[in-house]
Amino acid sequence: MGFNERHREMYLGGRPGTAAKRANRTMARLAASGLTGWWLIRLDTVNPKSGTVLSLPLVTAKVDGRRYVVSMLGQGARWVRNVLAADGHVVISAGRSRDVVLTVVDVNLRAPIIKNYLQRAPGGRPHIPVDKDAPLADFEAVAAAFPVFEIHQAEPRRTLRS
Repeated sequence: MGFNERHREMYLGGRPGTAAKRANRTMARLAASGLTGWWLIRLDTVNPKSGTVLSLPLVTAKVDGRRYVVSMLGQGARWVRNVLAADGHVVISAGRSRDVVLTVVDVNLRAPIIKNYLQRAPGGRPHIPVDKDAPLADFEAVAAAFPVFEIHQAEPRRTLRS
């Protein structure tokens, strides 16, 4: 069994199984440490119903100097739902924690970002049905199924002084 098959099995039904959860915890710690630089980050989102924090590692895509995150599991990924419920306000860590805002990228602009993501993220390749070196038209055909968010620096928080 090759890497693609094993990786797909870790996410049966579009949800991480035990092995994927264990690997994600380890990679999230590594990403947060900053040792990997900005290509791998830890994303922290909050479940709006339970209030629990979901931390997971994500590979960033970089196109035209801008950074993006891509959902290899599509619209149903829990982190995507959490981001949308929080109007994009999340915390990312790569050496230090930062408040950021993730904004949804229009479907018509996603193809080059998804291609860059697949070139940088071997773990995403089993889930997105396009070869990493395929022409952009192939990525355009699947772009609607895979949410992409641009990473923006959040406005500084204001505190009230008494």
